Formats: sequence, structure tokens, C-alpha cells
Amino acid sequence: MDAEKILLVDDNPTNLQVLFQTLEGRGYNLLVAKSGEAALSITRKALPNLILLDIMMPGIDGYEVCRQLKADPATKEIPIIFLSALGDTKDKVQGLDLGAVDYITKPFQPDEVIARVNTHLSIYRLKREVQEQRDELERELQSVAEEQRKLLPNQIPHIDGLKLAVYYETSRYAGGDYYDIIKLPDNQWGFMMADAAGHSTPAAVLVAMACALWRSYPELPTDPAKVMKSINQHLCNLAQNNFITALYAVYDATSQTLRIARAGHPPPLLYRAENRKAVELACEGVWPMAIEPYDDVPITELKLQTGDRLMLYTDGITERFNPQSICYEVERLCEQFAKDSDGDPEQILDAVIADVNLFADGLPPQDDQAVLIAIVE
Repeated sequence: MDAEKILLVDDNPTNLQVLFQTLEGRGYNLLVAKSGEAALSITRKALPNLILLDIMMPGIDGYEVCRQLKADPATKEIPIIFLSALGDTKDKVQGLDLGAVDYITKPFQPDEVIARVNTHLSIYRLKREVQEQRDELERELQSVAEEQRKLLPNQIPHIDGLKLAVYYETSRYAGGDYYDIIKLPDNQWGFMMADAAGHSTPAAVLVAMACALWRSYPELPTDPAKVMKSINQHLCNLAQNNFITALYAVYDATSQTLRIARAGHPPPLLYRAENRKAVELACEGVWPMAIEPYDDVPITELKLQTGDRLMLYTDGITERFNPQSICYEVERLCEQFAKDSDGDPEQILDAVIADVNLFADGLPPQDDQAVLIAIVE
């Protein structure tokens, strides 16, 4: 490992010699500057691990050197210990306010210099190690997020008589929300929406398990109840101390009917063109998956008509908070979903997300968000 670099800055040659002799032979790479200008130049080129910086110097004084270094992203994290004969508390406070980590008063006491140097080099070393670990974790989480997005459909399929729009956003990297759309025989389509408890990596793992079970279902997934029972049975054996809500619906494009099975997930929102109102669909369900096996899973059947709208979503939408800790909630979502439009699902979806963000007033989402909107032509 390379020796840690310490920059000694003082316009007094005697002081520099004392500092150099105090720290010499301790495994450090000692650099020397006799002015503030030289200190700035050397720091930017060598990036030392620690700077011992005199305050009272001709030209650029130590305060200004510290100010400039802390303003530069490349040097702002380098710890600075001020050196000065000044003993006034306000002088020390000024240095600490500028970002210095410590203060040594002249004349120097060798043991004190060594102790403070060792302490702040250790702190700096630990901070760098923590930052490197955080950076590595960030890279891993980004990789997980990229892989998770591959579980989602590459594109929205074309369905006769149905226009679709989807929105998917994780609160941070990998998330716990999932949706899928698959083609089934006889002009039928399967719609899956799921939400694992929590978010980030544990939720992403649970979602990946549910996705694998869903896509490896041994039969044609035309019966929502059987599909949900099967996935839940496997998750009860695989997942521990976690759960996932889900909604699976099979749409028959020929008859315009929808059969829905729901496991702890928010019910869909239904907008009827005939009365121009959106409501939460009365949709009986069971508890979330991965808790206990199901005896029976109830099915809700719905006949859709031209102009009707359907929204499947995760609770990251309705549980979005504003700075006053107020939830967006289902009532507001229904009101926004029912607003007039030209029947374009993308525009309706954009308006919904814009309203959610407007309500949040700059407060970032605390949970993942997924929305699927379907409009019957």
C-alpha cells in the first residue's frame, strides 16, 4: 500500500523543520509548502491524505487556502488541521467553520502532533473505505435494478379493442413492484400486477421468485384462481418473513369480459363511460401471498363496454405523501382518473402521474409505483 501523504504548510522554515522531524520516519510521504499559493498547487496535484496548514502567511493565508480547497470537489474531503500561534477561541471557530477538522496551537508539542495526525488519518482512511463500500453497493444495486427491469414486458402488446398504457418507477434502484401482460388462446390476455412488501433488494428478490413461478406455471394461465393458488403455495414454501400482494386478471377480448383474482392487492379502479365516474371496483379477495395456502380464491367477473377505463396499480401511488404527511389516497386517484380526456391512455396516465407528483410537492416517493391503464374501444 502506498504511504499516506501529508502536506506541511508554513512560511516559517523553523516550524516546517520541527513538523518534518516530528513526523519523519513514521511511514508517511511528507510534502512541504512555504506559502498558500504553493499549498493550493501541491494539493491539487498530489491530493494528500492530510494537510497541516498554517494560518498567518503572507499572500494567501490559511483561511483562504482552506476556503478554496473546500470549494473544490476534488479536494474538499481532504482533512485540514490548522496550525497557529493564535489562541483566541473565535480564530479556532473560524477555522472549524471553514471545514477544518482540528486545530494545533504553536509552539508544537510533538506527542500532540503525532496523536492528532494519527487520529485524523485513521478517520479519513475509514471514511474512504466506507465510501468505497457505498460506491460498490450502489453499483450492485444499479445492476440489480437493470436486471429486474428485464423481467418486465419489452413492449406493450396490441390487443384488439383495448388501448393500454403503463408506468413503472422504483423508489430507489431495485424495487418490489411488478407487472406483466401475456397472450393466451382464444383472444384472451393475462394481466398480472404485484407488489412485494418493502422495496430495494429483498423485495426485488421476492418479485423475481413470483415472476419465475408465474412464467413457469405448468398449465395455460386462463383460470385466475388456480394461478394464484399455485403461485401462493410455492411462495409459502420459499419465502420467509415477507409477503407479496398480487392481482391477476384474464381479459376476453371477444366478449369484453374480465375475470379477476386478488390477493391483498388494491382493487382496480373502474371508470364507466355511461356515468363518467371512477370508483374502486368491489372485488373480493384473499390475503397476500407467501403467508398461508389458500382454500379458495374468489373470482370477480366484469363486463366492460366501449369507453370504459380500468386501472391496475400498486399502493405506492395512493400512499404517496406530501410534506404535510398527508396521503394521496384512493379518492383523489378516482377523481383524477375520471377527468375528461380524448380517450388516449397515455395522456390519462401522464395526467395521473403529474397530479401525484404535484400533490407530493417535491417530496420523493417512499415506495415503488406501477400503474396500468386500459381503455375499451
